[in-house]
Amino acid sequence: MLQFLIEKEFKQIRRNAFLPKLILAMPLMMMLIYPWAVNLEIKNVKLSIVDNDHSVYSERLIQKIGTSGYFKLTDILSSYPEAMQSIESGEADIILEIQDEFEKSLINEGAARVMISANSVNSTKGGLGSTYLSAILGDYAGELREEQRGQVAVTLAEIPSFGVISQFKFNPHLDYKVFMIPALMGFLLTLLCGFLPALNIVSEKETGTIEQINVTPVKKLMFVLAKLIPYWVIGFAVLLICIGLGILIYGLHPVGNLLTIFLFATIYILVVSGMGLIVSNYSETMQQAMFVNFFFILILILLSGLFTPIISMPQWAQAITIFNPLKYFMQVMRLVYLKGSTFFEMIPQFLALSCFALVLNTWAVMSYRKSQ
Repeated sequence: MLQFLIEKEFKQIRRNAFLPKLILAMPLMMMLIYPWAVNLEIKNVKLSIVDNDHSVYSERLIQKIGTSGYFKLTDILSSYPEAMQSIESGEADIILEIQDEFEKSLINEGAARVMISANSVNSTKGGLGSTYLSAILGDYAGELREEQRGQVAVTLAEIPSFGVISQFKFNPHLDYKVFMIPALMGFLLTLLCGFLPALNIVSEKETGTIEQINVTPVKKLMFVLAKLIPYWVIGFAVLLICIGLGILIYGLHPVGNLLTIFLFATIYILVVSGMGLIVSNYSETMQQAMFVNFFFILILILLSGLFTPIISMPQWAQAITIFNPLKYFMQVMRLVYLKGSTFFEMIPQFLALSCFALVLNTWAVMSYRKSQ
Protein backbone atom coordinates (compact mmCIF):
# COMPACT_ATOMS: atom_id res chain seq x y z
CA MET A 1 0.00 0.00 0.00
CA LEU A 2 2.78 2.43 0.98
CA GLN A 3 4.56 1.81 -2.33
CA PHE A 4 1.52 2.86 -4.35
CA LEU A 5 0.93 5.96 -2.24
CA ILE A 6 4.55 7.06 -2.72
CA GLU A 7 4.27 6.37 -6.45
CA LYS A 8 1.16 8.57 -6.52
CA GLU A 9 3.03 11.43 -4.82
CA PHE A 10 5.91 11.30 -7.30
CA LYS A 11 3.51 11.23 -10.22
CA GLN A 12 1.74 14.32 -8.87
CA ILE A 13 5.05 16.13 -8.52
CA ARG A 14 6.14 15.13 -12.03
CA ARG A 15 2.85 16.19 -13.60
CA ASN A 16 3.09 19.61 -11.98
CA ALA A 17 4.59 21.97 -14.56
CA PHE A 18 6.12 24.27 -11.95
CA LEU A 19 7.54 22.10 -9.13
CA PRO A 20 10.29 20.20 -11.05
CA LYS A 21 11.58 23.49 -12.44
CA LEU A 22 11.52 25.06 -8.98
CA ILE A 23 13.42 22.13 -7.44
CA LEU A 24 16.21 22.53 -10.02
CA ALA A 25 16.24 26.33 -10.38
CA MET A 26 16.16 27.23 -6.69
CA PRO A 27 19.48 25.53 -5.75
CA LEU A 28 21.13 27.07 -8.80
CA MET A 29 19.95 30.58 -7.98
CA MET A 30 20.71 30.19 -4.28
CA MET A 31 24.26 28.93 -4.80
CA LEU A 32 25.15 31.23 -7.71
CA ILE A 33 23.75 34.53 -6.40
CA TYR A 34 23.26 34.43 -2.62
CA PRO A 35 26.90 33.86 -1.57
CA TRP A 36 27.82 37.07 -3.42
CA ALA A 37 24.76 39.11 -2.44
CA VAL A 38 24.42 38.01 1.21
CA ASN A 39 27.79 39.36 2.27
CA LEU A 40 28.33 41.30 5.50
CA GLU A 41 31.85 42.37 4.60
CA ILE A 42 32.00 46.16 4.40
CA LYS A 43 33.80 47.48 1.32
CA ASN A 44 33.73 50.65 -0.77
CA VAL A 45 33.07 52.84 2.26
CA LYS A 46 32.82 56.41 0.98
CA LEU A 47 35.60 58.43 2.60
CA SER A 48 36.11 62.18 2.64
CA ILE A 49 39.53 63.46 3.75
CA VAL A 50 40.32 66.88 5.19
CA ASP A 51 44.05 67.40 4.64
CA ASN A 52 45.18 70.41 6.66
CA ASP A 53 48.87 69.64 6.16
CA HIS A 54 49.41 68.90 2.43
CA SER A 55 52.77 67.28 3.20
CA VAL A 56 54.60 64.25 1.86
CA TYR A 57 53.57 62.22 4.93
CA SER A 58 49.88 63.11 4.60
CA GLU A 59 49.88 62.40 0.86
CA ARG A 60 51.45 59.02 1.54
CA LEU A 61 48.78 58.23 4.14
CA ILE A 62 46.01 59.18 1.69
CA GLN A 63 47.52 56.95 -0.98
CA LYS A 64 47.75 54.01 1.43
CA ILE A 65 44.09 54.37 2.40
CA GLY A 66 43.00 54.64 -1.23
CA THR A 67 44.77 51.43 -2.23
CA SER A 68 43.45 49.38 0.70
CA GLY A 69 40.34 48.21 -1.19
CA TYR A 70 37.97 49.04 1.67
CA PHE A 71 37.47 52.75 0.99
CA LYS A 72 36.26 54.78 -1.96
CA LEU A 73 37.86 58.21 -1.76
CA THR A 74 35.15 60.72 -2.68
CA ASP A 75 37.04 63.99 -2.23
CA ILE A 76 39.91 65.74 -0.44
CA LEU A 77 38.60 68.94 1.13
CA SER A 78 40.17 71.91 2.84
CA SER A 79 37.81 72.28 5.81
CA TYR A 80 35.81 70.11 8.17
CA PRO A 81 32.46 71.93 7.59
CA GLU A 82 32.71 71.09 3.88
CA ALA A 83 33.26 67.44 4.76
CA MET A 84 30.23 67.49 7.07
CA GLN A 85 28.11 68.68 4.17
CA SER A 86 29.19 65.61 2.19
CA ILE A 87 28.15 63.44 5.15
CA GLU A 88 24.73 65.09 5.33
CA SER A 89 24.18 64.77 1.58
CA GLY A 90 25.12 61.06 1.65
CA GLU A 91 28.22 61.50 -0.52
CA ALA A 92 30.51 60.28 2.29
CA ASP A 93 30.26 57.80 5.16
CA ILE A 94 33.42 58.68 7.09
CA ILE A 95 35.59 61.79 7.46
CA LEU A 96 39.32 61.60 8.17
CA GLU A 97 40.78 64.93 9.28
CA ILE A 98 44.57 65.27 9.24
CA GLN A 99 45.86 67.94 11.61
CA ASP A 100 47.95 71.00 10.76
CA GLU A 101 51.71 70.39 10.81
CA PHE A 102 51.12 66.65 10.63
CA GLU A 103 54.56 65.93 9.17
CA LYS A 104 56.32 68.37 11.48
CA SER A 105 54.77 66.79 14.57
CA LEU A 106 55.85 63.34 13.43
CA ILE A 107 59.44 64.40 12.85
CA ASN A 108 59.88 66.61 15.93
CA GLU A 109 57.62 64.98 18.51
CA GLY A 110 57.25 61.45 17.15
CA ALA A 111 53.45 61.66 17.34
CA ALA A 112 50.58 63.29 15.47
CA ARG A 113 46.81 63.32 15.64
CA VAL A 114 44.05 62.56 13.21
CA MET A 115 40.29 62.56 13.76
CA ILE A 116 37.81 60.01 12.44
CA SER A 117 34.14 61.01 12.17
CA ALA A 118 31.69 58.32 11.07
CA ASN A 119 28.08 58.49 9.96
CA SER A 120 26.51 55.86 12.24
CA VAL A 121 23.00 55.83 10.80
CA ASN A 122 24.21 52.52 9.43
CA SER A 123 26.01 51.42 12.59
CA THR A 124 27.64 48.41 10.93
CA LYS A 125 29.20 50.47 8.16
CA GLY A 126 30.20 53.26 10.54
CA GLY A 127 31.70 50.95 13.15
CA LEU A 128 33.54 48.60 10.82
CA GLY A 129 34.67 51.45 8.56
CA SER A 130 36.22 53.23 11.53
CA THR A 131 37.88 50.00 12.63
CA TYR A 132 39.34 49.41 9.16
CA LEU A 133 40.61 52.98 9.03
CA SER A 134 42.19 52.69 12.48
CA ALA A 135 43.92 49.48 11.39
CA ILE A 136 45.34 51.21 8.30
CA LEU A 137 46.60 54.08 10.47
CA GLY A 138 48.23 51.60 12.81
CA ASP A 139 49.90 49.84 9.91
CA TYR A 140 51.09 53.19 8.54
CA ALA A 141 52.50 54.05 11.97
CA GLY A 142 54.37 50.76 11.99
CA GLU A 143 55.90 51.51 8.59
CA LEU A 144 57.11 54.92 9.73
CA ARG A 145 58.50 53.52 12.96
CA GLU A 146 60.41 50.88 11.01
CA GLU A 147 61.80 53.51 8.67
CA GLN A 148 62.85 55.80 11.50
CA ARG A 149 64.35 52.87 13.40
CA GLY A 150 62.60 52.98 16.69
CA GLN A 151 61.21 56.54 16.64
CA VAL A 152 57.59 56.91 17.72
CA ALA A 153 55.29 57.15 14.72
CA VAL A 154 51.80 58.46 14.16
CA THR A 155 49.20 56.45 16.02
CA LEU A 156 45.80 56.76 17.61
CA ALA A 157 46.87 54.71 20.61
CA GLU A 158 50.16 53.51 22.01
CA ILE A 159 51.68 50.81 19.79
CA PRO A 160 53.23 47.91 21.78
CA SER A 161 56.84 47.00 21.14
CA PHE A 162 56.12 43.33 20.43
CA GLY A 163 54.89 41.88 17.15
CA VAL A 164 51.58 40.10 16.69
CA ILE A 165 51.15 37.29 14.16
CA SER A 166 47.49 36.50 13.38
CA GLN A 167 46.54 32.97 12.36
CA PHE A 168 42.99 32.44 11.13
CA LYS A 169 41.78 28.89 11.67
CA PHE A 170 39.20 27.11 9.47
CA ASN A 171 38.80 30.11 7.11
CA PRO A 172 42.35 31.38 6.59
CA HIS A 173 41.48 33.89 3.84
CA LEU A 174 38.52 35.35 5.78
CA ASP A 175 36.25 34.67 2.82
CA TYR A 176 32.69 35.36 3.94
CA LYS A 177 31.30 33.07 1.22
CA VAL A 178 33.00 30.09 2.86
CA PHE A 179 31.08 30.88 6.05
CA MET A 180 27.74 31.44 4.31
CA ILE A 181 27.55 28.59 1.77
CA PRO A 182 27.08 25.70 4.27
CA ALA A 183 24.38 27.68 6.07
CA LEU A 184 22.64 28.53 2.79
CA MET A 185 22.28 24.81 2.13
CA GLY A 186 20.29 24.47 5.34
CA PHE A 187 18.31 27.57 4.42
CA LEU A 188 17.42 26.06 1.04
CA LEU A 189 16.32 22.74 2.57
CA THR A 190 14.09 24.68 4.96
CA LEU A 191 12.38 26.54 2.13
CA LEU A 192 11.82 23.58 -0.19
CA CYS A 193 11.14 20.80 2.30
CA GLY A 194 9.08 23.10 4.52
CA PHE A 195 6.93 24.88 1.96
CA LEU A 196 6.15 22.03 -0.44
CA PRO A 197 4.69 19.62 2.16
CA ALA A 198 2.70 22.52 3.64
CA LEU A 199 0.94 22.92 0.31
CA ASN A 200 0.46 19.20 -0.32
CA ILE A 201 -2.49 18.07 1.81
CA VAL A 202 -4.29 21.39 1.55
CA SER A 203 -4.07 21.23 -2.25
CA GLU A 204 -5.78 17.83 -2.14
CA LYS A 205 -8.44 19.37 0.09
CA GLU A 206 -9.12 22.04 -2.53
CA THR A 207 -9.23 19.58 -5.43
CA GLY A 208 -11.33 17.06 -3.49
CA THR A 209 -8.96 14.09 -3.88
CA ILE A 210 -8.43 13.91 -0.10
CA GLU A 211 -12.01 12.63 0.25
CA GLN A 212 -11.19 9.63 -1.94
CA ILE A 213 -8.25 8.75 0.31
CA ASN A 214 -10.31 9.21 3.47
CA VAL A 215 -12.74 6.46 2.46
CA THR A 216 -9.90 3.95 1.91
CA PRO A 217 -8.43 1.73 4.67
CA VAL A 218 -5.13 3.65 4.55
CA LYS A 219 -3.87 4.31 8.08
CA LYS A 220 -2.94 7.84 9.14
CA LEU A 221 0.70 6.84 9.76
CA MET A 222 1.04 5.31 6.30
CA PHE A 223 -0.60 8.35 4.71
CA VAL A 224 1.81 10.77 6.42
CA LEU A 225 4.83 8.59 5.56
CA ALA A 226 3.76 8.63 1.92
CA LYS A 227 3.74 12.42 2.09
CA LEU A 228 7.13 12.67 3.85
CA ILE A 229 9.25 10.23 1.85
CA PRO A 230 9.08 12.04 -1.54
CA TYR A 231 10.23 15.31 0.01
CA TRP A 232 12.92 13.45 1.89
CA VAL A 233 14.22 12.21 -1.49
CA ILE A 234 13.88 15.69 -3.01
CA GLY A 235 15.81 17.17 -0.08
CA PHE A 236 18.67 14.75 -0.64
CA ALA A 237 18.75 15.59 -4.36
CA VAL A 238 18.84 19.31 -3.61
CA LEU A 239 21.62 18.84 -1.05
CA LEU A 240 23.69 16.87 -3.58
CA ILE A 241 23.22 19.64 -6.14
CA CYS A 242 24.33 22.28 -3.62
CA ILE A 243 27.41 20.29 -2.56
CA GLY A 244 28.36 19.78 -6.22
CA LEU A 245 27.92 23.48 -7.01
CA GLY A 246 29.98 24.41 -3.95
CA ILE A 247 32.84 22.24 -5.20
CA LEU A 248 32.64 23.25 -8.88
CA ILE A 249 32.08 26.99 -8.49
CA TYR A 250 33.73 27.91 -5.18
CA GLY A 251 36.16 25.01 -4.70
CA LEU A 252 34.60 24.45 -1.27
CA HIS A 253 35.00 20.86 -0.08
CA PRO A 254 33.67 19.71 3.29
CA VAL A 255 36.55 19.12 5.69
CA GLY A 256 34.50 16.52 7.55
CA ASN A 257 32.73 13.37 6.41
CA LEU A 258 29.92 13.69 3.88
CA LEU A 259 28.09 10.82 5.54
CA THR A 260 27.80 12.93 8.70
CA ILE A 261 26.15 15.71 6.68
CA PHE A 262 23.68 13.29 5.10
CA LEU A 263 22.88 11.69 8.45
CA PHE A 264 21.90 15.02 9.97
CA ALA A 265 20.16 16.08 6.75
CA THR A 266 18.03 12.92 6.92
CA ILE A 267 16.71 13.95 10.32
CA TYR A 268 16.40 17.65 9.53
CA ILE A 269 14.38 17.09 6.34
CA LEU A 270 11.94 15.01 8.38
CA VAL A 271 11.73 17.87 10.89
CA VAL A 272 10.81 20.62 8.40
CA SER A 273 8.62 18.32 6.30
CA GLY A 274 6.72 17.29 9.42
CA MET A 275 6.27 20.94 10.33
CA GLY A 276 4.94 21.63 6.83
CA LEU A 277 2.46 18.76 7.09
CA ILE A 278 1.20 20.09 10.43
CA VAL A 279 0.51 23.46 8.81
CA SER A 280 -1.20 21.71 5.90
CA ASN A 281 -3.39 19.64 8.25
CA TYR A 282 -4.72 22.73 10.00
CA SER A 283 -5.13 24.87 6.86
CA GLU A 284 -8.21 24.98 4.70
CA THR A 285 -6.81 26.87 1.70
CA MET A 286 -3.48 27.16 -0.12
CA GLN A 287 -3.27 30.85 0.74
CA GLN A 288 -3.70 30.18 4.43
CA ALA A 289 -1.04 27.45 4.39
CA MET A 290 1.44 29.68 2.56
CA PHE A 291 1.06 32.60 4.96
CA VAL A 292 1.23 30.47 8.11
CA ASN A 293 4.25 28.53 6.88
CA PHE A 294 6.00 31.71 5.75
CA PHE A 295 5.48 33.18 9.22
CA PHE A 296 7.12 30.23 10.98
CA ILE A 297 9.96 29.78 8.48
CA LEU A 298 10.81 33.49 8.66
CA ILE A 299 11.17 33.19 12.45
CA LEU A 300 13.32 30.07 12.07
CA ILE A 301 15.65 31.85 9.64
CA LEU A 302 16.00 35.07 11.65
CA LEU A 303 16.76 33.16 14.87
CA SER A 304 19.06 30.57 13.31
CA GLY A 305 22.35 32.49 13.26
CA LEU A 306 22.36 32.67 9.46
CA PHE A 307 22.98 36.43 9.32
CA THR A 308 23.79 37.44 12.92
CA PRO A 309 25.53 35.40 15.64
CA ILE A 310 23.15 34.02 18.25
CA ILE A 311 25.51 35.14 21.02
CA SER A 312 24.88 38.75 19.92
CA MET A 313 21.12 38.44 20.42
CA PRO A 314 19.32 39.46 23.64
CA GLN A 315 18.97 36.81 26.31
CA TRP A 316 15.26 36.31 25.61
CA ALA A 317 15.98 35.73 21.90
CA GLN A 318 18.78 33.27 22.73
CA ALA A 319 16.29 31.35 24.89
CA ILE A 320 13.86 31.12 21.96
CA THR A 321 16.57 29.71 19.66
CA ILE A 322 16.66 26.58 21.84
CA PHE A 323 13.41 25.59 20.11
CA ASN A 324 14.71 26.36 16.60
CA PRO A 325 15.75 23.20 14.68
CA LEU A 326 17.36 25.26 11.91
CA LYS A 327 19.90 26.61 14.42
CA TYR A 328 21.18 23.11 15.16
CA PHE A 329 21.37 22.08 11.52
CA MET A 330 23.28 25.23 10.55
CA GLN A 331 25.72 24.54 13.38
CA VAL A 332 26.22 21.04 12.00
CA MET A 333 26.79 22.25 8.43
CA ARG A 334 29.36 24.83 9.46
CA LEU A 335 31.12 22.52 11.91
CA VAL A 336 31.45 19.69 9.38
CA TYR A 337 32.28 21.91 6.40
CA LEU A 338 34.77 24.26 8.08
CA LYS A 339 36.14 22.42 11.13
CA GLY A 340 35.70 18.78 10.13
CA SER A 341 33.79 17.92 13.30
CA THR A 342 32.79 14.28 13.82
CA PHE A 343 29.44 12.85 14.81
CA PHE A 344 30.49 12.36 18.43
CA GLU A 345 31.35 16.05 18.71
CA MET A 346 27.81 16.96 17.62
CA ILE A 347 25.74 14.60 19.77
CA PRO A 348 23.82 17.54 21.37
CA GLN A 349 22.70 18.69 17.91
CA PHE A 350 21.78 15.10 16.98
CA LEU A 351 19.65 14.64 20.09
CA ALA A 352 17.91 18.00 19.60
CA LEU A 353 17.05 17.30 15.94
CA SER A 354 15.90 13.78 16.78
CA CYS A 355 13.53 15.15 19.42
CA PHE A 356 12.15 17.69 16.95
CA ALA A 357 11.63 14.97 14.32
CA LEU A 358 9.82 12.68 16.77
CA VAL A 359 7.56 15.37 18.21
CA LEU A 360 6.65 17.12 14.93
CA ASN A 361 6.00 13.97 12.93
CA THR A 362 3.93 12.45 15.73
CA TRP A 363 1.97 15.70 15.76
CA ALA A 364 1.56 15.49 11.97
CA VAL A 365 0.09 11.99 12.24
CA MET A 366 -2.23 12.88 15.12
CA SER A 367 -3.43 16.14 13.55
CA TYR A 368 -4.44 14.51 10.26
CA ARG A 369 -8.21 14.17 10.49
CA LYS A 370 -9.26 11.08 8.55
CA SER A 371 -13.03 11.08 8.28
CA GLN A 372 -14.91 8.04 7.04
